[in-house]
Amino acid sequence: MMGKRVSVTLGTEHFTEANETVRDALLRADTVVVREAFAQRYLGCAMPTGKTLEIHGVPGNDLACYLDGGRIEVFGNAQDQVGNTMDGGCIVVHGRCGDAAGYGMRGGQIFVRDGCGWRVGIHMKQFEDKRPAIVIGGDAGSFLGEYLAGGVIVLLGKPGRHLATGMHGGVIYLKHRIADDEVSEGLVQEPVDEADRALIRSLLERYNGFFAADLGAPVDATGEGFFRLRPATARPYASMYAN
Repeated sequence: MMGKRVSVTLGTEHFTEANETVRDALLRADTVVVREAFAQRYLGCAMPTGKTLEIHGVPGNDLACYLDGGRIEVFGNAQDQVGNTMDGGCIVVHGRCGDAAGYGMRGGQIFVRDGCGWRVGIHMKQFEDKRPAIVIGGDAGSFLGEYLAGGVIVLLGKPGRHLATGMHGGVIYLKHRIADDEVSEGLVQEPVDEADRALIRSLLERYNGFFAADLGAPVDATGEGFFRLRPATARPYASMYAN
């Protein structure tokens, strides 16, 4: 039935049975409110456009893996690999997330109110009109944007060590400039231009729409004062391959 909302309570249910419960509810409704999530893995896996999960508690690893256009909002923290290889849709986390969020992400958007663990955005990529984006409101662990091939990462807090190691595409927008000797070989750190500010503004306005009430005030969404981290050339590792 279109527009219908149902609620399910997971408690300590094993992740296999928990996912069966959620999938069955999604067959009967467009929005499923999940209560008492206690680290069950794979919730929302491959969920299509038109379906929504509102999760209260802490979902387990691989939340929304292969997400295919659906929307997931977590009212709490999330564990590792949020949005693993997701292809489209939106994930909103009213807290922090663990390691490797957006691993191999191909489309869609992830918004995290607070900080994140290591290797967020690793192997993120884009193709034609699919340009994935991750916005992190707090500090990030080490290796943010590792091997980044495409897409956009916006970081409002401070990055950890080894930022963007192996990055060869895409862009990372930093609210806090890093020291020149911390910029990985083959990358350039520079002030943003008006096109960058417009993109940052659109993402941060959406971030504020999700989190301003949590934070007590919206963050500055003008895009002013950011720095752009990008590959110095279109093929930074061309010398490693035969012509």
